[in-house]
Amino acid sequence: MKHILIIVLMLNISLAAQTHRFIYEYEFKTDSAAAEKRKASMVLDVNPDDVKFYNYDFVVTDSINKTRGQNNVTWDDTPALTRKRNADVNTNYKMAQAMFITETKDPISWKLLDETKVTGGYSLQKAMAEFGGRNWTAWFTKDIALNEGPYKFRGLPGMVFEVFDDRDNFMFSLVKSYKLARTYDTQSILENFAGQKPVKLSEAQLKKMMLDFYNDPLHEFKEHIKNNTDPNARFMVMGVEVKGPEQLKELSERMQENIRKNNNPLESDKAIRYPVK
Repeated sequence: MKHILIIVLMLNISLAAQTHRFIYEYEFKTDSAAAEKRKASMVLDVNPDDVKFYNYDFVVTDSINKTRGQNNVTWDDTPALTRKRNADVNTNYKMAQAMFITETKDPISWKLLDETKVTGGYSLQKAMAEFGGRNWTAWFTKDIALNEGPYKFRGLPGMVFEVFDDRDNFMFSLVKSYKLARTYDTQSILENFAGQKPVKLSEAQLKKMMLDFYNDPLHEFKEHIKNNTDPNARFMVMGVEVKGPEQLKELSERMQENIRKNNNPLESDKAIRYPVK
């Protein structure tokens, strides 16, 4: 009997050390006036010590790099973050000419409702909360004893299956989950993006940097042209070949318009108010 108890104990420890991976379909609008949403597959890795949320395309690229010995990098405007287990402090990754990280404390006060439904054999309960300037509805299950969910939507007494806002701008839907034998190493896709460690900034510093970029979006481009010594070099901006400085004002204005148009973050209270010139 003693040997049996030891074997059972070892099995429990092994299971506890596994990573539970959840895949969510993420539907979102970068432009709140758009009729259709974009879609992406997102990964939520619930590891023994931490939680990581990022685009599944990063996993695909990482796998190809390891198989073929390549160093390709990929990034997009979907959210990426990490946090410790059972914590509300998130490390947020942001690409803005380079990779930056900010730390935010994001507690969510959920209101549990009596409404329930069954999805995929799981009993789900409804909850609502105001977070990030938006009103959210979540469906979670107590059948999975994890108080986690996509993005920052955690803290419920069970696993979040669905969460969406009341303006139909964003929705996360759980599509599948499975166990990994070991914690997935994200060093090459998050913690060391393209061989560089992200620079830590405050939210105020990041906002200022993004406003500075908006005010002169072609600053680095103009410096590159100025320092160019190759007479055969070609310079492209937004698919347009730049042949003279007279084009830069119009191209800058087009870039600024595009930035203003695609300014619909998950947390609307953190949206940057870009000036119209």
